[in-house]
Amino acid sequence: MAFRGRYEHSLDSKDRITVPARFRAPLDGGAVLVAGLDPCVEVFSTQGYEARMRRYAGELNPLTKRGRMMQRRFNASAQDESLDAAGRVRVAKHLAQQAELSGPCVVIGVDDHLELWNPERWAEHSAEIDEQAERLAEELADSDSAVA
Repeated sequence: MAFRGRYEHSLDSKDRITVPARFRAPLDGGAVLVAGLDPCVEVFSTQGYEARMRRYAGELNPLTKRGRMMQRRFNASAQDESLDAAGRVRVAKHLAQQAELSGPCVVIGVDDHLELWNPERWAEHSAEIDEQAERLAEELADSDSAVA
């Protein structure tokens, strides 16, 4: 199942956020929350996170500083969680602080994962995406035609 769409939910007083109902089934087996490279928290199914790590970090050489740094970047911030009976997941304090989450949040579906954003930060990032969309589309089209 692909995660798509934009939803508004709130972080409660126990640092839990309700996962949109349509996305709960893929997260029933567990969720991994990790600090995004952008100012957000990424939420993966356990299997989805493991697949991403194999794809992007599996080939990193742990004997190189770069390899060790990226392994630490991805795994030191990762938090294994489970959905509770109400479909909520706890967001660790360090992740909430990194993404400036408290109270209202924007939940974004990004194909293989969800992202949790501070509403103001999401508005800024969304505007940047809109400003660059045409140029990015042209670059993708150019690289696609070069491959064909």
